Amino acid sequence: MDTPASTAFIRVAGLRKTYKMGSVLVHALAGVDIDIAPNSFCVVMGPSGSGKSTLLHLIGGLDRPTDGTIHVNGQEIDAIDENELAVFRRRTVGFIFQSFNLIPSMTALENVSFPMRFARTLRKERRDRAVEALQKVGLEDRATHRPAELSGGQQQRVAIARALVNDPLLILADEPTGNLDTASGASIMELLSDLHQGGRTVVVVTHDPRMAQVASRILHLLDGCIVDDGGVAPAVSILPGENTARQEQIP
Repeated sequence: MDTPASTAFIRVAGLRKTYKMGSVLVHALAGVDIDIAPNSFCVVMGPSGSGKSTLLHLIGGLDRPTDGTIHVNGQEIDAIDENELAVFRRRTVGFIFQSFNLIPSMTALENVSFPMRFARTLRKERRDRAVEALQKVGLEDRATHRPAELSGGQQQRVAIARALVNDPLLILADEPTGNLDTASGASIMELLSDLHQGGRTVVVVTHDPRMAQVASRILHLLDGCIVDDGGVAPAVSILPGENTARQEQIP
């Protein structure tokens, strides 16, 4: 499913990522081409080791590709230096992780306001924006609670508020419901859908088949390649948890 270059918010071309593990080369991504339109809710599915998280990290500028190009909102992020990449992550991307990645010693409010320190935002503005972000996820009454005092679903909501606080155009979520019970997971999916409806582009990698209910597009990865781009899982036999990244011996 191609999107014209002029309208693609994310354009990935010939993307490859290879890791060296001892005498073995692991091809996490083996030549991926994707165009994602603005204000899409794109869900990337596939077995463990298929390259889902690698793809997300590359799009978000958390890692560098071995080969290929990545354009996000017209910026070629694989070609910029580390300082420019840090600015890109701060201004354009909000990250949500399976493990929440909250700072245990900080309150919910402090965790949400923390990213704004790097932008040298004044303290009062940091607080005001953090309170607003917590209100958006329905947790303003938990602002003074630390992560250990919150449920898993509440911690993920704090993480989403933190991802929103710099008003990013792009939300990248890596297994956002993976550590949550059924009800909490459904709540997080609804919240992500609301963000999409509010005008943001959302890309989620997940094993959770329920995420398909809120997606506008579904991609399936296998062995580091796109094997389906239409919403129906391909008929492949993969054992649960099997690592399918292609490997080869280094001569």
